[in-house]
Amino acid sequence: MALVGAGGWWAHRQGVFSVAAGPAYEPWLSWRADAGSLALVRAGILAANPHNTQPWLFKVADRRIEIYADTARNLGTFDPYLREMHIGLGCAVQNMVLVAAAHGQAANVTVVEGTLEPIPRTPQRNLVATVELSPGPERRDELYDAIPHRHTNRAPYDPARPVAAELLQLLRSQAGEGSTLKLLLFSAEPERKQLGYLMVSATERIIADTAMVDDSERWFRMRWADVQQYRDGPTLDTAGLPPLVAALAKIAPAPSAETNHRFWLDATREKQVPSAPVLGLIAVEQLYDRAQAIGAGRAWQRMHLFATAHGLAMQPINQPVELVDRERQLAREPVAAGALASLVGDPAWKPTFAFRLGFPTRDAPPSPRRPVSDVVI
Repeated sequence: MALVGAGGWWAHRQGVFSVAAGPAYEPWLSWRADAGSLALVRAGILAANPHNTQPWLFKVADRRIEIYADTARNLGTFDPYLREMHIGLGCAVQNMVLVAAAHGQAANVTVVEGTLEPIPRTPQRNLVATVELSPGPERRDELYDAIPHRHTNRAPYDPARPVAAELLQLLRSQAGEGSTLKLLLFSAEPERKQLGYLMVSATERIIADTAMVDDSERWFRMRWADVQQYRDGPTLDTAGLPPLVAALAKIAPAPSAETNHRFWLDATREKQVPSAPVLGLIAVEQLYDRAQAIGAGRAWQRMHLFATAHGLAMQPINQPVELVDRERQLAREPVAAGALASLVGDPAWKPTFAFRLGFPTRDAPPSPRRPVSDVVI
C-alpha cells in the first residue's frame, strides 16, 4: 500500500495525469480578462511562435502598443538571423489586430523597416512594430473566436481524408498573397512527395549537427516542474504522442538530447510527413527583410486560425528553411536553398515557412504560456 501511495505521489508530482493544467496554462483561460490595450497583449501571447520561445515584449499605453523582439529568447543556430523569431512576432501582431477589431478599435500596424541581422552577442530589446488604436467598427469573426483553440498538432493526421479544393482556396485567401508574399500548397504528387523528402532530409542533417541539437534541447521541458516554472518550450503533452505513451514518458528518466532528437526525426519521417494530405510553403521576396518576415507570420496566424475554425490541424515543419539559415551562417554552399528553389520553380520567391495540413486524429493540447506580467515592460 505504501508503494502504491508513493507511486501515486510521484505520478502527481510529475503531472502524469495532468494535461494543460496548472498556472502555466492560465493565460489560455483568462485572455478575455481585460479591456483596452492590455486585452490585445493577452491575445498576442497566445500566438504561434518558434519552439514556443515566446520571444516578445510589449510596451503598453492607452492607444499605442510597442512590440519588441526579446533577443535573449533565441534559438541559436536554429535561427541565427532571428527570421523565425520575427515570424512569431508577426503571429502575435495578427492576434492583436483581431482583438482590436472585436473591441471596436481600428489597429494601424507600423513595422520598423530593416534587414535581419545575426543574433547580437548582448541580449537586446528591439522595437519591431507599433500598433496605434483608433475608434472603428466592431467586428468579431471566426478567426477571433478560434484564438483560444488554435494549437499546433504534431500527432498523425488522417491520410484518408483529403482537404477539399474549396477549403484550400479559402485558406489561400487568408494568406493575403501579394507582391511580397506567396502561398504554395502541395496536395498532389510528385510535388508533395518532393517537399516531404526535403523536410525529412533536413531533419536528418539537423540532428547530425551538435550545435543545433544543443540549441534545440535547451528549450524542451520534460518535467512537470519545469513546465510550471518556465512556462515555455515544447512539452511531452504537445509532442503528438498517444496519451498513454505521453504519461509513461513523464515517469521515465529524461532521454538524452540525441535520443530526443532521434524521436523527432522518426516522428517527422514516419508519422507527420506521410500522414499529411497537404504540405505547404509560405514564400517571400526577401528572406531576411524584417517587414516580410512579420508579414509571413501574420499570414501563418490567419491561416492557422482559419484551419482551427474549420476542423483542420496544422503544424510547422520548417526544418528545410532552418537549414538554409544554418548553411548561410557557416558560409557553406546553399544546398538547402537550391533544393527549395527547385521545388518552387521561381527564383523570385524564397520559402520562409514550411508546414503540413490535414484532418486531425487527436486533439492537440495547448502549450504553456508566460503571464502578461512577464512580457509587459
